[in-house]
Amino acid sequence: MPIIAITREMGSLGKDVAAALGDELGLPVIYHEVIDHLADRMRVRKSHVIRLLDGSAGLLERLTADETSLSIFTADEIYGLAASCANKGGAVIRGWGATHLLREVPHVLSVRVCAPFELRKQRMMKRLGTHDEDGVAEEIRINDEAHTAIMRRHFGVQWTEPEHYDIVLNTKRVSVGECVAEVLALARGAQFGETETSRQKLDDLALAARVRAALRRAPETRDALVQVASQTGRITLSGASSTDEMLAFVEVASAVPGVRDVAYRTNPGDEVRPRFH
Repeated sequence: MPIIAITREMGSLGKDVAAALGDELGLPVIYHEVIDHLADRMRVRKSHVIRLLDGSAGLLERLTADETSLSIFTADEIYGLAASCANKGGAVIRGWGATHLLREVPHVLSVRVCAPFELRKQRMMKRLGTHDEDGVAEEIRINDEAHTAIMRRHFGVQWTEPEHYDIVLNTKRVSVGECVAEVLALARGAQFGETETSRQKLDDLALAARVRAALRRAPETRDALVQVASQTGRITLSGASSTDEMLAFVEVASAVPGVRDVAYRTNPGDEVRPRFH
């Protein structure tokens, strides 16, 4: 089975669809695990990460948060989880930009589950056991705005546009069970079957993400901007302002597990290959 990535949208029933898919396929549903890992890596509380993502973080929390690190470590977590789960038969991944991070991987099925705003509001009021329509509506708006800002900043997309997904399901007219049936019908199609090529694509993306995360963690490369590409274990770096700076990048990248070779470009078209492997 492929990996299924599903959007996280308050009141859409996407959570229910994900859980039902996990039960049907006998696969893990991944969401909270990412929060734990990101909090540890960023050295903040889990509640801090959650508030940053849902738009409820206060001014001090936003000022002290390193959002570039959040983006880099999130990508590393999602690619790493996807690659690991592929070895175990697949997974259902909710939120965290997984639908866009994994969009280039042929055996990943990208799903948006949505519903009209008013229906989402009524569902959340029922779920929370409250009659505060204005309060719930404001909570949904804040969450939606935060998600839109994060997706635009990190991926350069308007995430609500249907062309970013393999299938879009509106739970106003389609039940959770029907959503599951539609997703399963696609997931079992040959076009979403895992192949050697599709697995290599995921491995390359995962390795490049691990290198970016390593560069972010290392004090000597933490604040520098560098482009990272991977092809079958060979990492190519570019974007340094000097050869000395790029050599520091190469040293960090070469120590990342899975890296077989590291090359770098100091100028477009020019490539130097240090003998690290």
